[in-house]
Amino acid sequence: MSVVLGYVATLGVYFCIYNIFAFGLNIQFGYAGILDFTVITFMAIGGYIAGVAVLPPEQRGTEIFYVLGWNLPWPIALLLGMVAAGLLGFLIGLVALRRLRSDYLAIVTLASGTIVYDVINNYNKLFDGAAGLVGVPQPYTSVFGVNPNTYTWYFLAVSAVIMLVCWYVANRIYSSPLGRTMRAIREDMDVAEAFGKDAFRVRMLAMVIGCMFVGLGGVLTIAYVSALSPAGWTTGETFVIWAALIVGGKANNWGAVVGSFLVAVLFNEATRFLPAIPGSPNLVSDIRNMCIGGMVIVTLWFRPQGVVPERKARFPQLPVRGATTPVSVAVGATGGAGSAG
Repeated sequence: MSVVLGYVATLGVYFCIYNIFAFGLNIQFGYAGILDFTVITFMAIGGYIAGVAVLPPEQRGTEIFYVLGWNLPWPIALLLGMVAAGLLGFLIGLVALRRLRSDYLAIVTLASGTIVYDVINNYNKLFDGAAGLVGVPQPYTSVFGVNPNTYTWYFLAVSAVIMLVCWYVANRIYSSPLGRTMRAIREDMDVAEAFGKDAFRVRMLAMVIGCMFVGLGGVLTIAYVSALSPAGWTTGETFVIWAALIVGGKANNWGAVVGSFLVAVLFNEATRFLPAIPGSPNLVSDIRNMCIGGMVIVTLWFRPQGVVPERKARFPQLPVRGATTPVSVAVGATGGAGSAG
């Protein structure tokens, strides 16, 4: 029973982390329409910076190389990881957001992520190259007397609290004037700019905020696993986060939660614990990828708005002079009004 409970707790941790990833991507793509095809890169930067911030200084002669080594408390490392991810998003946004849209924007983000991946993977002095960081201290295990058997439950509680805070912030952004402006720019940037909105500034805010969310998920990932290497943040991981948001429903944080459970947890993570098939050690992972791809195709074909579509704001019926019946007014995601008799 303890093995089963530990398995469930592990899935719960990944569920919380993937929710944070999906919230960040939802702010970028669902709110502002930014095609960020390197979202997993910001997870890696957040995790790496937090990892080297809590690690002690590099020991000479161990053949393990990394920068910083500040031995900082975990909350400070968490903030540093978020800031680092946001800063990288800002730098990429300077190149990608000012003049580029749609497909060209997606290509630039993908190319930027490839550059970052190759630099970290090949330059050992940053984060020990392809080997990555190992032995990252787990937060507050000695303070609370947590042993390895109970650490997963302890970290599940920490992850759940952080996820709920991210949920609250993401929803507040959605319902704020900034969120309405993001969605207006998503629908028609030229019209939004004609009404005096600074599309570049608003999209940059969405880019940075979303990257900070994803970087926070990276901090939680390395704090839970105690390790991070380039093999753990390939392009396929970006696809999983995108699949979760597409299947669940963009611009709706409930959709992000549903998609994270269906795609990231149920298919991507839960199946990793299945035993390998003799003679075909990669068959389970291949079937997993095919199932996720099939879910995306079926969703885009039959329900492109996702399982939980974006909510449309509706107002009560308004009397119109000369009309025999009141006119109901529905306001969509961009704030534009349409009438129906």
